[in-house]
Amino acid sequence: MASLLHTVYSIRSSSNPFRTPKLADPPISLPFSRRRLVVKATETDKDEVRAKAPDKAPAESGSSINQILGIKGAKQETDKWKIRVQLMKPVTWPPLVWGVVCGAAASGNFHWTLEDVAKSIVCMLVSGPCLTGYTQTLNDWYDREIDAINEPYRPIPSGAISEDEVITQIWVLLLGGLGLAGLLDVWAGHNFPVIFYIAIGGSLLSYIYSAPPLKLKQNGWIGNFALGASYISLPWWAGQALFGTLTLDVVVLTLLYSIAGLGIAIVNDFKSVEGDRKMGLQSLPVAFGTETAKWICVGAIDITQLSVAGYLLASGKQYYALALLGLIAPQVFFQFKYFLKDPVKYDVKYQASAQPFLILGLLVTALAVSH
Repeated sequence: MASLLHTVYSIRSSSNPFRTPKLADPPISLPFSRRRLVVKATETDKDEVRAKAPDKAPAESGSSINQILGIKGAKQETDKWKIRVQLMKPVTWPPLVWGVVCGAAASGNFHWTLEDVAKSIVCMLVSGPCLTGYTQTLNDWYDREIDAINEPYRPIPSGAISEDEVITQIWVLLLGGLGLAGLLDVWAGHNFPVIFYIAIGGSLLSYIYSAPPLKLKQNGWIGNFALGASYISLPWWAGQALFGTLTLDVVVLTLLYSIAGLGIAIVNDFKSVEGDRKMGLQSLPVAFGTETAKWICVGAIDITQLSVAGYLLASGKQYYALALLGLIAPQVFFQFKYFLKDPVKYDVKYQASAQPFLILGLLVTALAVSH
C-alpha cells in the first residue's frame, strides 16, 4: 500500500496542473444518455483509485501503545511530546536498563541502600532514556530517506516534527546523558571519570553507526556487532564501574556476549530489506538473502550463549552454567515456532517470547562473575 501511495504521489507531483489529461469534451449534439454514461464511468474510476490509494495514512488507525513505545503499527499523532517520545523508542530501553542491573550485580558491591538504589536509577536514566533516546532519534534522522520508503508515516518523513525540533532533541538528550554520567563519577568518588568516558564512547559509536561517512550500519557485520556492544557491553560496564572495578575479563566476556547482540540486531533488519536494498545498505538479509540471514541470526545468539556456558563450566561454576543452558532451551523453541517460520511477520512475537530468557541469562552470567 505504501508503494502505491508513493507511486500516486510521484504521478501527481510530476504532472502539470494546466495540462492534466482528460476525456475530450463531448459534442453538443451528444445524446443525454451517452453523456450520463461518460460521467458515471469517470466517477467509478475515481472511486477505484480512492480505494487503492487512500488519502489518509493507514497508521492513523494504528495503536496508541505502539506509538508511545516507538514500534511498528503506531498511531499517527500531532502532540509533539508524544512524537518526541516515539522517536526515542522506549521499547529499546529495557535491555540497557537491564545491562546496568547486570553490571551492578557483577560488581559484588551493590547494596540495597537508598544511596545505591538512587545511583543505579541515575545510571539507568543515562543508559536508557538519555543516550539510547539520543541514539534512536539520531538513527531516525539519518534514516529519514529509507523510512520514506519502508515506513513513510514515521514522524520525520511524514513531517509531523520539524528538522529543527529533531536536531534540538538530539543535542538535549546527548548533553543530558553526558552530564549525568559525569555526575555519577563524582558521586562514586572516581579519580578517573570512567563512566563519563564510557558514555562518550557509546555516543561516538552511535554517531558513526548512523551517520556518514562511516555509517557502520551499511555493513551488516560491523554495524550489528556495534549495536550489540552498545546494548550489552556499555551499560554493563557503566553499572560495574559505578559500584566496583571494571576488569579485563569482564570486558572480554561482555564483548563476547555482544555477538548475541549482533544476532538480536539482525532481527530488525528483515522488515527493512526493500529500503536497505534501494539505499545500498548491505544488511545481512540484503547481502545473504532472508533464508541464510535468519540462520546467521539464531546461530549468533545460540552459539554465543553456549560458549559462555562452557566458559562458566570450565571456571568451576557448573550451577550457573546449567542455569544458563536451561534458559537457552526456550529461546531455541521460540526461534523455531516464530522467527524461523517468518522473521517479518513474527518478529515482535519472537522478541517478546524469547528475549526475556536471553536477558535472564545475562543476569546469571553477571552473578557468576561476582562469585
